[in-house]
Amino acid sequence: MNNTLESYQPSAQPDTKSWYALYVRFKSEKQVQKQLSAQGIDAYVPLLRRTKRYTRKIKHYEIPLIGCYVFVRIYPNQHALALQAPHVMGYVRQAKEKARIPDHEIDLLKQITGELYPLELVQTHYDTGDWVEIIQGQLTGLKGRIIRTLGKQGMLIELEHIGIALRLEVDPAHIRPLPRYRLV
Repeated sequence: MNNTLESYQPSAQPDTKSWYALYVRFKSEKQVQKQLSAQGIDAYVPLLRRTKRYTRKIKHYEIPLIGCYVFVRIYPNQHALALQAPHVMGYVRQAKEKARIPDHEIDLLKQITGELYPLELVQTHYDTGDWVEIIQGQLTGLKGRIIRTLGKQGMLIELEHIGIALRLEVDPAHIRPLPRYRLV
């Protein structure tokens, strides 16, 4: 039997990628994401789009949904590589272990920021009483009934969720029709 290091085979490690959260310096989330992506690491920062109106201009910008966090999808042998990027402070841990984040939680973050469902601008006529689903923004996935159309500005939708009726104004591009939908 050969006892050299080359003949040593460690126990089989999963060769699938998993999501982890990196803790990074304040206001460096987007910079770390770019650096990790340049190294070939899947990096994700959930961003919210904001608009600021000034007297003479309108400025659009993006802010992180969760400050000081960058999510990485890596193989087990890439843990050290992710830590080498500037401004990375370490992994978010749970009970002294690197916290592995399930795919469905990353999908939930993408749903909150409106990244999960790409927008397709479809000219659809909606009538009062039509059932629709919100497909963009922080209320993605909620279903409701159109109360009134407000022209090009949007429409008033009544959401019935957990026994609460909520009325809100929604851009028509952010909804899709639900044929024959009924709340149970």
